[in-house]
Amino acid sequence: MTFTDHLTELRSRLIKSAVAVALGMAVCFWNIDAIVAFLTAPAGSLYVMRPAEAFLIYMKVALWSGVLLASPVLFYQFWAFLLPAFTAQEKKMLALFVPFSVILFLGGIAFSFFIVLPAGLHFFMTFASGDVQPLWSLESYLDFAVLMVLPFGILFNLPLILIALAEIGIVTSGQLKALRKYVIVLAFVVAAVITPTTDMVSQSLLAVPMILLYEFSLFFIRYGLKK
Repeated sequence: MTFTDHLTELRSRLIKSAVAVALGMAVCFWNIDAIVAFLTAPAGSLYVMRPAEAFLIYMKVALWSGVLLASPVLFYQFWAFLLPAFTAQEKKMLALFVPFSVILFLGGIAFSFFIVLPAGLHFFMTFASGDVQPLWSLESYLDFAVLMVLPFGILFNLPLILIALAEIGIVTSGQLKALRKYVIVLAFVVAAVITPTTDMVSQSLLAVPMILLYEFSLFFIRYGLKK
């Protein structure tokens, strides 16, 4: 494929992804009250400060929920765009990448929402005592929740990315083993940067799974792919 052909295919897949997100957003907006109630359950009572704030927040929630609903299509378009770079044998293995990408993405989000997010909220709640009581806005809470939850879904796909790179010969198990000590440090640095909390518990809940996923990738590449 020429460079122009790649750009044409990329545009086609971006359009299909956008349509999938729009459809998912429409479905989620139809059930927006239930979705917002589910998302805000860990925080309790929230408030809005501006007349149009609730509507804009609901649209934002519908958008992010639509992305989650359309995630199978999005991951399919992503991996399908990369298929021309792989051999026929490698493409057979990539056929498993789409469902596993979705499972890891949703699994990471579920892990963060049910375990990491409550821990982060509990950390901030410890500063409320006596005359100081938390009064969180709906917008600030949801922005906090997105920053806390979304990175887990993305980073949980680390094994698939490393396996794909190993399959096409860019990395080997030896290289990954040599980088292990740097990855451990980098995992905690990344967790400190992208986690919107300053407590070590929430940051460790992101860094430790990243390290475990890296070790799993190393094990699979070494003994599964023999590379």
